[in-house]
Amino acid sequence: MSDKLTEIMAWKRQEIAPLIRNVSLPELAAYNTMAPKPPSFAAALRRDDGKLAVIAEIKRRSPSAGAIAAASLPSTDQALKYRAAGASALSILTDEKFFGGTLSDLTSVTTLFRENRPAIPCIRKDFMVHPIQVLQAREAGASAILIIVRALNDDEIAALFAAAKMAGLDALFEIHNESELDRAVKHGAKIIGVNNRDLAIFKCDLGLSERLIPLFPKHVIAVSESGIFTGADAARVRKAGAHAILCGEALMKAPNTAALIEDFRRDV
Repeated sequence: MSDKLTEIMAWKRQEIAPLIRNVSLPELAAYNTMAPKPPSFAAALRRDDGKLAVIAEIKRRSPSAGAIAAASLPSTDQALKYRAAGASALSILTDEKFFGGTLSDLTSVTTLFRENRPAIPCIRKDFMVHPIQVLQAREAGASAILIIVRALNDDEIAALFAAAKMAGLDALFEIHNESELDRAVKHGAKIIGVNNRDLAIFKCDLGLSERLIPLFPKHVIAVSESGIFTGADAARVRKAGAHAILCGEALMKAPNTAALIEDFRRDV
């Protein structure tokens, strides 16, 4: 892991330590049975028209970009803007220390969508290390969780993925190189995202998506994450085989969100 990712993961383990308890698969399955069913994240990433699905991210700040939006920005306002602009799904950052998000951001958005249709799926974007976080995500109305392959050992990945499946959630496996792709495939990942940002130096290279996505098994949904700011960027990763892009900074700052999403989806 990079120094920054090591720092973040160490903090995350410390942060959730007081919350950790045994979360059994039957408990997760029982909760999934009784709770409102969230919309499918995976289904939203395969558009019928063959155009790119856009996962629009609510992100107030990041270690690489610094402050992106006002800390007081209501997550619901941004979610409504994204939905009106045609986003296929939302990514909601729930890490507070490094990204300025909270679990209540996710809860507020999914509650709003249940009460004001249509609902679009939301992924809990956080540094997942324990099934208790999966239960939190399901309770907050998420449709999916993030699994960062390089940040976890194989036992942790297996536990998180099993928990997600029992909770009725999809899982986006995030990778950065060929060995991480191999690990994700061995775990049975159905959705894999290439993080174009090198977490060691926080530099983006869309060439990573161009190199790695063609190696994905055909049944896997391919997502390109980070470093996508223009229609030309989106066209590059779509040509490489991406079904979806995950975009935060550019959409958070865009003066016309709908126009940028339309530009992302223009025919190659």
